[in-house]
Amino acid sequence: MIVVVMGVTGAGKTTVGRLLAERLGGVFLDADDFHPAENVEKMRAGRPLTDDDRWPWLARLNEVLAVRARRGESVVLACSALKRSYREALARDVAGLRIVYLRGTRELLADRLAARKGHYMNPALLDSQLETLEEPADALVASVDATPELIVDQILARL
Repeated sequence: MIVVVMGVTGAGKTTVGRLLAERLGGVFLDADDFHPAENVEKMRAGRPLTDDDRWPWLARLNEVLAVRARRGESVVLACSALKRSYREALARDVAGLRIVYLRGTRELLADRLAARKGHYMNPALLDSQLETLEEPADALVASVDATPELIVDQILARL
């Protein structure tokens, strides 16, 4: 099973993704770990990434997912995947890929970002991410106003 846990910054993609992978007996991957240094520096400085910044990154992520899917591995990828075209790029040649969308209010997400320490993503990017977000019509949607354990329980019950 290949699952992409998506949403804007502060939604809990990494926390939920790690726990989901553990419960599925699969591998957890964080898309942030695949960004080139230039992308990380842009985000750290509070500058939104462009599509030109994202396409090579998305292609690399797709390559990783496709290889693991062919091997029959279970993978959970935490990735913003804000636009439909990004999700399509991730899913190319990855049979059975499932999307889990972590949805939260702007206020809740902003509060989480204000409390977060040690992450390079500048909290000022929340609004640009919300503006970019194209909510998926075909995803399993989970509200982020519960504990990570409860969110994962809800996801597992619906996968």
